Amino acid sequence: MTKIKNKKTKIVILGDGAWATTLGVLLSENGHQVVMWSVFPEYLKQLSKERENRKYLPGIKIPKDIIFEPDLKKALEPAELVIFAIPSKFFRDVARQVKATNVSLKGKIFVNVAKGIEQKTLKRMTEILKDEFGKVSVAVLSGPTIAIEVAKKMPALVVVASNNHKIAKKIQDIFSNNYFRVYTSTDVVGVELGGPLKNIIAIVAGISDGLGFGSNTKAAILARGLAEIQRLGLKMGAKTKSFAGLAGLGDLSTTCISSESRNRTFGEKIAKGEKVEEIIQSTDSIIEGATTTEAVYQLSRKYKVDMPITKQLYLILYKNKSPQEAFRDLMGRKRKPE
Repeated sequence: MTKIKNKKTKIVILGDGAWATTLGVLLSENGHQVVMWSVFPEYLKQLSKERENRKYLPGIKIPKDIIFEPDLKKALEPAELVIFAIPSKFFRDVARQVKATNVSLKGKIFVNVAKGIEQKTLKRMTEILKDEFGKVSVAVLSGPTIAIEVAKKMPALVVVASNNHKIAKKIQDIFSNNYFRVYTSTDVVGVELGGPLKNIIAIVAGISDGLGFGSNTKAAILARGLAEIQRLGLKMGAKTKSFAGLAGLGDLSTTCISSESRNRTFGEKIAKGEKVEEIIQSTDSIIEGATTTEAVYQLSRKYKVDMPITKQLYLILYKNKSPQEAFRDLMGRKRKPE
């Protein structure tokens, strides 16, 4: 691997999942000082000993210079960059744990890599960081990133967004190497919305697969799904071009197509008759789209945006509507111009 020369940065990654581990390995190999923390100290001990995340990222060796620190305060104090790789369901709780350490947050940069919406407040993850930490530097990194592919050093492209271009540029330099290309953006809203919204469409794509539908159907789901993602995004202050880029169309495509996509696989299992709660309980990983659907449905009502695919998935997940009936209703909607 050809490394891009950067000043060594002290980084703490909050989280122990596949993406957290992948980013830890990438950043360590880029020459940075990486510390990883988790709410599960015993699991951290296991990772430190085995140097492999067998639960979430089997087969990928973790560099020896990555430190696994169970004490959150010790992990945070020297960090210049704090990466939140925490599922949206637990995001605010961890932010409050960070706040409770009383470590000075001045000068630290906080990067969200989670793809979700908080259910109770309907807020994005960087909004939660602002809620809990006040005036701190925040950014979001997103794009088509199946963790195992990045971990195997397959070429991947992402985008980092911050209201401060210098912050975005700094993160771009820290993460970039010859298999991980990072673009910059100032559209935090658009880049951060793309991830959670595409998970909903990916579940529906999986349902389509499970029902035995073909490529025509999936292409239509992607196209019309992107249309409703963009409608909501623009109402919430995002820029159009973000939805045609890596955090929009790029992330949507890979999540709807990849066999490694948890959300697409979740939809496929629903179509084959498995119960939602049983699917969720049977997997170690968080299926963000399962919880995000309700939040986005509420956002569509709040902003008065027509989101027919999201609505039908909400009815499947929360009102026991059959997938077959949902597709019939989508196909039977009033005819109109594209």
